Order: sequence, then C-alpha cells, then structure tokens
Amino acid sequence: MSTRGRRDEARAGDRGLIAAFLEMLAAEAGAARNTLLAYERDLAGASALLPGGLERAGAAELRGLAEAWRPLAPATVARKAAALRRFYGFLHDEGFRDDDPSAAVPRPGARRPLPRVLDHGAVAALFAEIERRKAAAAPGALRLAALIELLYGSGLRASELVSLPRRAVSPDRPFLILKGKGGRERLVPISDRARAAVVEWAREVPRDSPWLFPSGRGHLSRVRLFQIVRELAAAAGIPPERISPHVLRHAFATHLLEGGADLRAVQMLLGHADVATTQIYTHVDTSRLVDLVNRRHPLADQRRVDARAKPA
Repeated sequence: MSTRGRRDEARAGDRGLIAAFLEMLAAEAGAARNTLLAYERDLAGASALLPGGLERAGAAELRGLAEAWRPLAPATVARKAAALRRFYGFLHDEGFRDDDPSAAVPRPGARRPLPRVLDHGAVAALFAEIERRKAAAAPGALRLAALIELLYGSGLRASELVSLPRRAVSPDRPFLILKGKGGRERLVPISDRARAAVVEWAREVPRDSPWLFPSGRGHLSRVRLFQIVRELAAAAGIPPERISPHVLRHAFATHLLEGGADLRAVQMLLGHADVATTQIYTHVDTSRLVDLVNRRHPLADQRRVDARAKPA
C-alpha cells in the first residue's frame, strides 16, 4: 500500500474512533453541540498532522505536535491538548489502546524550547530530492520547489507562505512586502533562486486563481504544508519528526547568522518586534561565539602584538 493509502486508512480509522468518543461525550457527559464540534475539529486537525493518525501515535509523534502548534495562542494549545488527553483516556478505558500516551501531548505555558536545528547537509538533501523530482517531471515538483525555496530562502511563516497572492512575487522585484503579526509590515528579500522557482510554478497556476498556492476553493492550508514538508524529508532520508515549516524558517535565520549576518538584520527579516525573540529562534554555536570574540575583539590584536614583542 502506498504512503497516501496508509495515511487515508489511518484517517478513516480515526474518524470512527472520534465518532465513538463524541457519542460517549454526548451520552455520558451531556456535552453541548458546540463542545462536540470543537472536540471533533481539534481531534481531526491532530489526526491530519500525525503521520500514522491518532490511533497509532506514540509519545514521539505527539511531542512533534509542538512544532505545528507553535504559532497558536496558549489558550488554543490548551484546548487542543485537553481534547487529546481526554480522547486518549477514552481509548485506553474502552480497550482501543493498551496504553495512554497523552502525557506527551504538548502543554501551553512552558518556556518554548529552541526549535530543532537543521544542518546544511540536511538542507542540501532536501533540495537534491526536489531536483530529482523536477528532472523526472514528477507531479507537484514545481510547487514543492517554490514552497521550499521561499521557506528556507526567505524565512516566511507558514501562514504567510500559503496565503501569498498569485502576483506577490514579481520576476523583476527582489523583495516582498508582507503584513505579519500585529499588522506590522516588513520587507522580505527574495533570492534569485526563489524567484526563478516561483516563476516556473506560476505558469502552472490557473489564471483565475487569486492565490499563488491554490487548493480547492481557497489556498493551501498550513496543515497540508506541514505534511508536504515532512513527506519531502522522509523521501530525502531525513527523519520527518526533525522538520517542519517552522524548522526551515529557523534554519534560514540560523544559517544567516552562521554566515556573519547581524542579529538586528535577521530580526527585521523574521518580522520580530523584539530582538529577544530572534535570540530564542536563532541558535548559534558557542564555539562560533568564542571564535568571534577571539578574532574581532579590539584586544585580540593587542594580544597578537604583545606575543610578537621581544622581552626587554
């Protein structure tokens, strides 16, 4: 069975379990209709994010939800986490599972951990897989190239990327102007590679679509983007749990800093109101910082002069 077939089978199994859970809530807890709809929405959303669905998810997969939930408000995360904990308690009590993995469900309020670091080799493997698909004229290869080039090449948030208007990227304009969190506008440089990838993909976009990445009656969803990125990682030989759209945004910032970019410049590129947020989202090796001090601090030159001086 194909990967898509296994995923569809898992989703179908989850739908049956979710229906049984909602029936229990209605019958035993007297849950209101809006409550049931909220549970159904949250559980279906989590099912779509988990490679093997809710029924087969273990602790590692549930912990991975933290990446997808990162942009959400703490109250939203609390609601989703509560729905999952109650759902897994139901599965365990009713004998659908021998264990209850809900302790691994991400919780709001805790200090955010640093995002996972994706090294240059892993990024190269992703792009090698994209080139392989393009050479084979695989379906979706051009869209995939445009998505990953913009995620890693420009550091866009997932929500910003999927909702780009069709003509947001112009062949003769090397930047975007985006309105991000809090209505703040920022200028986002677009690399030549990314613009070329978008131009190629744009030829495939229906002329009447208002979106650069259309899907159904709207644009590509953040959930589907999350799935696309993880599917690419698996094909490139990278453990899917190591990667997400946010990890690629983090890699964009990290690799810029490693290349010598100024922290304030990266702050502007990421659209952070506070540089402290940039420091959390960007991880720089301690060894690099030590080397930077040894090479760039004014006293470093003085030490070299002193070392060359002959004793009196």
